[in-house]
Amino acid sequence: MMERENNLSTTSLLNNYLLLAVRSRASDIHFEPDKNLLRVRLRIDGRLKEVGREPKETHSQIVARIKVLGEVDMGEKKHNIDGRFPIKLAGESLDIRFSIFPTIFGEAVVLRILHTSHIELGLEPLGMNNAQLEAYKKLIKKPYGLLLVTGPNGSGKTTTLYSSLNAINSIEKSIVTLEDPVEYQLPLLRQTQIDPDKEITFASGLKALLRQDPDVIMVGEIRDLETAKIAVQSSLTGHLVFSTLHTNNSIGALVRLLNMGVESFLVAYATLGVVAQRLVKQICDNCKQAYMPPPELLKTLNISSPTEFYKGTGCQNCDHTGYRGRTAIFELLIVTDEIRKLILKKANFDEIFELARNQGVKTLREHGVEKIIQGITTPEEVMLVTEA
Repeated sequence: MMERENNLSTTSLLNNYLLLAVRSRASDIHFEPDKNLLRVRLRIDGRLKEVGREPKETHSQIVARIKVLGEVDMGEKKHNIDGRFPIKLAGESLDIRFSIFPTIFGEAVVLRILHTSHIELGLEPLGMNNAQLEAYKKLIKKPYGLLLVTGPNGSGKTTTLYSSLNAINSIEKSIVTLEDPVEYQLPLLRQTQIDPDKEITFASGLKALLRQDPDVIMVGEIRDLETAKIAVQSSLTGHLVFSTLHTNNSIGALVRLLNMGVESFLVAYATLGVVAQRLVKQICDNCKQAYMPPPELLKTLNISSPTEFYKGTGCQNCDHTGYRGRTAIFELLIVTDEIRKLILKKANFDEIFELARNQGVKTLREHGVEKIIQGITTPEEVMLVTEA
């Protein structure tokens, strides 16, 4: 835990926690007021870790400082507040996105840390295997169609979208986005943040953007039938459309569109492909050791022959967790003519799944097993985020 110096100013205290977060590779800082103290936690590699406890009186000072930096109403304490502010610490430029939410013990604050000085937005670092990567590169070069990225919150969908746009970004293309919120600002892109108070929703904003002569459109999320229909129709009228859905797997995204009320012929002819993904922790290279897994674990993972697995034993480099950093596992479904016919027939999930498997689609679990055998992650991580 961070040791607090006596009489440390609020600015210094906040900066110290930001520096600790950066050095710990944390994605978020949680300032959580309790009855008699302010608890501070960091989200590192997807898991929360307590790093400090401050006197209760520092809580209001921290919140006030964040509101000043974010230029929001200091007096508003009964409603949630969202905002962002830039800051430079130890020579690094950061963009801090904050959420302030009222609780019974005061306003809870979560800071999302975005590194603007060294953004890595390439397709190769995402973690696809060679076959997935080559197939996906072909999909994003199509002149029109719908590409969906699906998975729960915190599964890396936004990074995949930004990396995809970055890969095709050029002076010859007009790329526009509707986001909630805008996380990274990319050159050449015209990016818009939705604002329901100003009647800028995904649906209304998408209608307006279509009059901006775009080649490529990124819609942060398809949340309702109106947005879904506009996105699908846009992809059939000469636009390449990227968006996200919350489903468990790639085929579930197709079924979700149909269940939302989008006509089957629109889903069939608009959709180019679906990427499902999850994040898993990577084994620390500094303390990685091989071991022979028990037969029952190999059976659970559908591995027929004995093979070495790896795990981290814990060291200073990984804060004695055995893990350092995260990577993604993927399931890539390309909508072929045969799958298109099943969509037109409104086939059920199992029928589409069987055909996709016959066409060589690897499930999330199977891609995870690849990374287990390669010594990138562990069975525990893969089984935690996938279904058998």
